Amino acid sequence: MPQSSGTPSDRLMDEFAGILSDAQDMLQRANTETGDRARDMRSQVDAKLLRGKLRLQELQGEAAQRAREAAQRAREAARATDDYVHENPWPALGVAVVGGFVIGLLMNRR
Repeated sequence: MPQSSGTPSDRLMDEFAGILSDAQDMLQRANTETGDRARDMRSQVDAKLLRGKLRLQELQGEAAQRAREAAQRAREAARATDDYVHENPWPALGVAVVGGFVIGLLMNRR
């Protein structure tokens, strides 16, 4: 199945749309078949849907891992910022005052 050159979520949607489309086509053909051929086609549909489900679970695990890693990096950044502010209170206060002043000027211009 060709993959699009879009975002990962676009590629994922294309992948699952293809799986569902294939499964739907196979089910429609299975409706016209009888006996062993119909059972074989239903088995193929089940296999395709199972592959899709397993891929979705795999992607869910990867996304959860990336979220945990991002949360860990955010905690480390917050900890480093907190340490810096405690070790250098006056420069941190100066940055906050200048930032507040600039934001005030920008808001006042509207």
